[in-house]
Amino acid sequence: MNVSQIVDFASATTAPEHYAPAPEKVLKGEPKQSVRNHYSSPCAQFSSGIWEGAVGQWQVNYTEHEYCEILQGVSVLRDNDGNSRTVRAGDRFVIPAGFSGTWEVLEPCRKVYVIFEPAQAPA
Repeated sequence: MNVSQIVDFASATTAPEHYAPAPEKVLKGEPKQSVRNHYSSPCAQFSSGIWEGAVGQWQVNYTEHEYCEILQGVSVLRDNDGNSRTVRAGDRFVIPAGFSGTWEVLEPCRKVYVIFEPAQAPA
């Protein structure tokens, strides 16, 4: 392993993947999204990159732990109990695995994400 294998987001040329939440999860708008996954670990449990989302609201159910750093825009996270948190450019936070609720983009949003997906317990 050497420094040439360090992933520099500023110079990464990762092609974006465009998608939208499943229609049954969309609550408002047309929340089209894109992700540039700049790094995935060999075990596929850890990944990091840049996410962008258009205005809209959809249901979320996190199986992963996610660190987020909002680069631009404004979003509101709401839990299933009705509590909310507004996040905007400069905010840094972790969403623990098990969080369920909604993500609403009020102004087009861009974030750095770092995801850890725990190994699934054997059935």
